[in-house]
Amino acid sequence: MGDAHRRVGDFVRLFSDAFYSQEGSSLSPLLSVSSSSTSPFLLSVADGLAAFQDWGRLLKQVDGQLEDILSHLLRAVQSFRAGRFMDAYIAFEKSANAFLQEFRNWESAWALQPLYTIAYEIRVLAEKADWELGSLGKNPEKLKGAGSYLMKVFGALASKGPKRVGALHVTCQLFKIYFKLGTVHLCRSIIRSIETARIFDFEEFPLRDKVTYMYYTGRLEVYNENFLAAEQKLMYALSHCNFRREANIRMILKYLIPVKLSLGILPTEFLIEKYNLVEYTRVVQALKRGDIRLLRGALLEHENRFLKSGVYLVLEKLELQVYQRLMKKIYMLQRLKDPSKAHQVKMEVVVKALKWLEMDVDIDEVECIMAILIYKNLMKGYFAHKSKVVVLSKQDPFPKLNGKPVGA
Repeated sequence: MGDAHRRVGDFVRLFSDAFYSQEGSSLSPLLSVSSSSTSPFLLSVADGLAAFQDWGRLLKQVDGQLEDILSHLLRAVQSFRAGRFMDAYIAFEKSANAFLQEFRNWESAWALQPLYTIAYEIRVLAEKADWELGSLGKNPEKLKGAGSYLMKVFGALASKGPKRVGALHVTCQLFKIYFKLGTVHLCRSIIRSIETARIFDFEEFPLRDKVTYMYYTGRLEVYNENFLAAEQKLMYALSHCNFRREANIRMILKYLIPVKLSLGILPTEFLIEKYNLVEYTRVVQALKRGDIRLLRGALLEHENRFLKSGVYLVLEKLELQVYQRLMKKIYMLQRLKDPSKAHQVKMEVVVKALKWLEMDVDIDEVECIMAILIYKNLMKGYFAHKSKVVVLSKQDPFPKLNGKPVGA
């Protein structure tokens, strides 16, 4: 009992000292409930709480503003250690609300680091609570509640003064919640606030937060098929990402590669191998060879992965570029045989090429494909319907995308 009393008492003392002396770096780790299963100190505190049932009386030595924060925080630590994640989330949310109430009263930004920890913890605890609720057959709703709390935090930061630099960090935590819940449309209002509000200067924000922000907004542009904007944002994230964080670079490239492919820019084999992005190997090979069968096979093989990351439809639309490459190969072969007639490609030749690739198509389908290639400016020429021939331009019959989207 004495040892348990001492452990809990030490935590209360350390928390109080850091709180009243406004030492954010000392306070922050004490709020990290989810690390109580790995942090030796928090682990000993959690065990002390389990053994010392009357720990609440230790809080009588602190005043009201701190007692509310500490009492709920300690319950969260105790519940998390016991594997009761829903109880841990509920208690932590109460502690977080009490902390936010105090945070609003401070003019300086000393508590930003502890607030970052709270923003992270409430998201992680909400995810675990929702898992527990789901396993019990109940409606998982805590992550949505965490998003509502973080919007209140954002509101507290969206004002003139030194605390505003924390707004982007909280925004990134909100992005993670919205992407997890599949409610990415909720990102729009907060993006509008960050990018149009006069109180914010993007260059003022910490680089780490800017990289994360550009990664998520880049992903949003991918979903909206705004490939030029997506490329700009994801390239910013990639170029400013810590090169030692290979996992983060890989996450960025998972979206940047499909964007680049859509703009006609192929990654190197070295890049794909270095960051273990093998799901794109056959996609790139298909684009190089003009092999529609290979592209469809790659999409089928990695369908779940591409669907989960939200890039399947982007990759599926690469078929037009593959058809362009196939037509270019046919054109080049004809030019070797008879340069004077190289620009006249019979539809039956294209049908034979596709059937050789085991693609079951008829001449009418091929006509449609040719018409789309011409319309999208992937092929210059016209279609002679009666003779079933595509007459290609003698000058630059297959325009390069040069970093522009198809049809732009």
